[in-house]
Amino acid sequence: MAEVLLMPRDTLDTIATPALVLDLARVDRNVARLRAHLAGLGVALRPHLKTAKSVDVARRLFPEGWGPITVSTLAEAEYFAAAGATDITYAVGLSPDKIARVGALIAGGVDMTVLIDSVAQADALGHAARDGVALPGVLIEIDCDGHRGGLLPDDPALIAIADRLRAAGIALRGVLVHAGESYACRGGVGLPEAAEQERAVAVTAAQRLRDHGFPVPVVSVGSTPTAHFARALDGVSEVRAGVFMFFDLVMHGIGVCAVDDIALSVLATVIGHRLDKGWILVDAGWMAMSRDRGTQRHPVDQGYGLVCDVDGVPYPDLIVADASQEHGIVAVRPGSGAALPDLPVGARVRILPNHACATGGQHEAYRVVGSGAREVIATWPRMRGW
Repeated sequence: MAEVLLMPRDTLDTIATPALVLDLARVDRNVARLRAHLAGLGVALRPHLKTAKSVDVARRLFPEGWGPITVSTLAEAEYFAAAGATDITYAVGLSPDKIARVGALIAGGVDMTVLIDSVAQADALGHAARDGVALPGVLIEIDCDGHRGGLLPDDPALIAIADRLRAAGIALRGVLVHAGESYACRGGVGLPEAAEQERAVAVTAAQRLRDHGFPVPVVSVGSTPTAHFARALDGVSEVRAGVFMFFDLVMHGIGVCAVDDIALSVLATVIGHRLDKGWILVDAGWMAMSRDRGTQRHPVDQGYGLVCDVDGVPYPDLIVADASQEHGIVAVRPGSGAALPDLPVGARVRILPNHACATGGQHEAYRVVGSGAREVIATWPRMRGW
């Protein structure tokens, strides 16, 4: 019998750097946490896959088959539809040039819902209906905190949009709210209140539509901070959240997660030193970490990321203090009494990101490991583009 030679598996000590590392046990723990919280409140989860951008990650959310999802680009919708997803909400304001792509998804068997907040968008859908394009259901975006787009619940345009949709034979499914200002909270303070404001505004807008004779089956709210801190969700039909699967340093600063919950990191290699400046140089610059400095205004500024050993254990107050395209400058946080660790050239570190969505967007694939493990058990591709 011929001898079978087993090839050694990749490990975090051997793979090329920089690399995007995903701790699978933490992902599963984070998913279970939010699902349990929302189940206790009696509301469904429609996860936002804009952070993960991966069918393999999505399967951790839906081990028994696809459920409802949210996306931020039509490329995501097409990618997940090709993998079998059939209930998709495109939660970015619809531009007229994208209606044909939405129609193609519907023609392929996908139940699509799109987001609008203007009469002009409703009219564009009406024109497409007259041209025979397969049309999606529609959610009207409601503004709960002045963070981005949407209508105030008492805006006359709310009823005008609903009237235009009905006249064109287009299904109004409901309202959608995103509490983006929850990201301005710190340490959990103010998050329950932000969640209640988000809920109350959504329910108020839905009731106004109902009072004018429009059915509103969907009342959709969601941000990762408010999803975790909501105390009641009466009148809400679904919650959207995305970064909860991975978490990041922004979520930690807001007070949603512990550092130990962060599932995503960038593996880097030490390439030099400037000990006169207190620097260690690594091969992960802003092309690997992204330029996101989302903790800059937090009480604790994490620079471009928090530095851990190769097993994911943070060094005391060690951050990527600055970055150029392919160089990260690792240093002790200003004002700290911590010592710079002895990391020789060739040593490996893992860097926890400020913003998981932005850092993930710099990479083609996840290198998947278990908690505290160095063996790479899988490589999962990510999709990119619009």
